[in-house]
Amino acid sequence: MSDIGGQAVIEGVMMRSGNYYTVAVRSPDKDIVLKKENIRELPGPLKWPLIRGVIALFQALSIGIKALMYSAEASGHEEEKPSSFSLFLTVFLAVVIGIGLFLLLPLWGTRLLGLLFQSINESSLMFNLVDGLARVLVFLIYILSISMSRDIKRVFQYHGAEHKVVHAFEAGTDLTPENADRFSTLHPRCGTSFLIMVMLLSILVFSLIPKEWTLFEKFLSRLVLMPLIAGMSYEFIKFSSKRLNNPIVRIMAMPGLWLQKLTTGIPSRAQIEVAIRALKEVLAMDPKRKHMMESGNNAAG
Repeated sequence: MSDIGGQAVIEGVMMRSGNYYTVAVRSPDKDIVLKKENIRELPGPLKWPLIRGVIALFQALSIGIKALMYSAEASGHEEEKPSSFSLFLTVFLAVVIGIGLFLLLPLWGTRLLGLLFQSINESSLMFNLVDGLARVLVFLIYILSISMSRDIKRVFQYHGAEHKVVHAFEAGTDLTPENADRFSTLHPRCGTSFLIMVMLLSILVFSLIPKEWTLFEKFLSRLVLMPLIAGMSYEFIKFSSKRLNNPIVRIMAMPGLWLQKLTTGIPSRAQIEVAIRALKEVLAMDPKRKHMMESGNNAAG
């Protein structure tokens, strides 16, 4: 199993291999334009289990924002490069809205339901089960809402292209649009699977919070525990992606794969071509994989 990963962006795909990443974008004149960057090597302690999941999350957010900003400009969706302040403000507002939607709103709604149905407040596990299901419901509504946008539908198609190309690479086939198109748009090592695992694990972890605590105390404790849950979710995704032949592991991984049916679309061959270009370019950057491109061997390491 390789450690190749990626992300769909506006009219393109970002691919990462080791400490390198490449963004390939289809420009308005139909050419494929590229952005290539190195990623600073992390010190040893930051690679320890649980800790590495939290670091990987923040690192992925940072790279993802840079890739999105570049793709918006390269694809013609953004005429001017945003200032550092406007970028900071956008990210800050996105974080605040995310916390409100996926932490505070479900918690508040569950508290109201507890006033109507006393059994919800009698057990910490029951309270957090309802809270967790509400969080998943809010997330599903959010995904379904944004998927109505034409631009988001195209991003989801590039997400599918990314997965198809990674599958083709891991299968050791030649990286052509025709070969990659034969593979699934679903992949176990996906950010969507990570997010749903965060939500499911949070039900168990948040159950440790005393039910007598106030709404404010429960909200703050959720914020504090999120890095731990993120680390646990990362370790599960990393573990399960290599053991999907195990029926128990596969059952546990299924919710993430099901959800990917909403966040991936069927890509065109032209979109797959962009994903292949991103992967080939990042493989050529990575000294550990450069020989694969030189020898024509795409087998996963």
